[in-house]
Amino acid sequence: MNRNTREEFSPQGQEQDQSRHDAARRKRKQARAAVSFAVMAVLLIALFFAAVNIGSLKVGVGELMRGLFVEYNEDVATIWDLRFPRILISMLAGAAIAVSGVLFQAVLKNPLADPGIIGISSGASFAAVLITAFAPALFFFTPLFAFLGGVLAFLLVYSLSWKGGLSPLRIILVGVAVNSMFTGLSSALNSMNGGNMSGVASIVSGNITMKTWDDVRTLVPYVAVGLILALAFTGVCNLLSLEDKTARSLGINVNAMRIIISLTAVLLASISTAVAGAISFLGLIVPHIGRLLVGSDHKALVPFSMLFGAFTYLLADTIGRTVASPYEISASIIMSVVGGPFFIILLRRSKKYAA
Repeated sequence: MNRNTREEFSPQGQEQDQSRHDAARRKRKQARAAVSFAVMAVLLIALFFAAVNIGSLKVGVGELMRGLFVEYNEDVATIWDLRFPRILISMLAGAAIAVSGVLFQAVLKNPLADPGIIGISSGASFAAVLITAFAPALFFFTPLFAFLGGVLAFLLVYSLSWKGGLSPLRIILVGVAVNSMFTGLSSALNSMNGGNMSGVASIVSGNITMKTWDDVRTLVPYVAVGLILALAFTGVCNLLSLEDKTARSLGINVNAMRIIISLTAVLLASISTAVAGAISFLGLIVPHIGRLLVGSDHKALVPFSMLFGAFTYLLADTIGRTVASPYEISASIIMSVVGGPFFIILLRRSKKYAA
């Protein structure tokens, strides 16, 4: 046996070989993540311009830019007033719901946690519907009440699921029950209101057809704050994936951070629900696909989920307003149709969901 062969089979040689293998694997993951970010950014920009041009009015990119920044153009002005708010709300709500799902999955250590499935969105929706139906004078405080409704739903799910610890299966089952309860209450209020496409009905059905720039201005500050907080907590989310004892030994106040991150997730889900309506499965689908593309490191997963969530919900809305033209299918229905089978597949493939 020559010297090179001895070194190859020695413990030191094996360690060096393993180190080189790990370094090569990290480089491949980083390259794949970078490509995923670039592709998603290009797809989002392309979809944005496609969504602007889908409808009876069509303008080229050059004409759109001139109409926005150089000279008045009646077609561009119409698109600006009617399509831009809807597109921006789709992108903001999609980003917020996707990141909310990432945060809930980190906090609850449950990869099936989703603000729609566990009842957060329906709790926020019920609070928003309640204010819209019975206290329209408090309309500008709807986001605040939606946040409180989301917090109430989260507390119900958390407290009712606790039985000497949190079981992933109990969280899902209790969440489905809480979701059904608040959804039923919202539908009842909508029926009492006449069932027309009022503010109440648009929240219940997730319809964003008639949204205006006022709705965009309502959504932007809350989503901006929530996303900035989510980015700030990416390192903590990585540590929460460890055992609690390990996280505490690294100086993390686990319980306090779980509460703060949970409130951030509730804020993102609730505010989006108050404006765009309840959106199911988006916070489940995006994080799972994101982990396949950029890995489980939240420093990459959270910003990627922002892009991918915005793209996914805008795509669902664009499909919804074209597939049955001149009629529309709300984006929330599109997400439910796609997300239901996705959820079942994940549930069947997982080995973790025993009580």
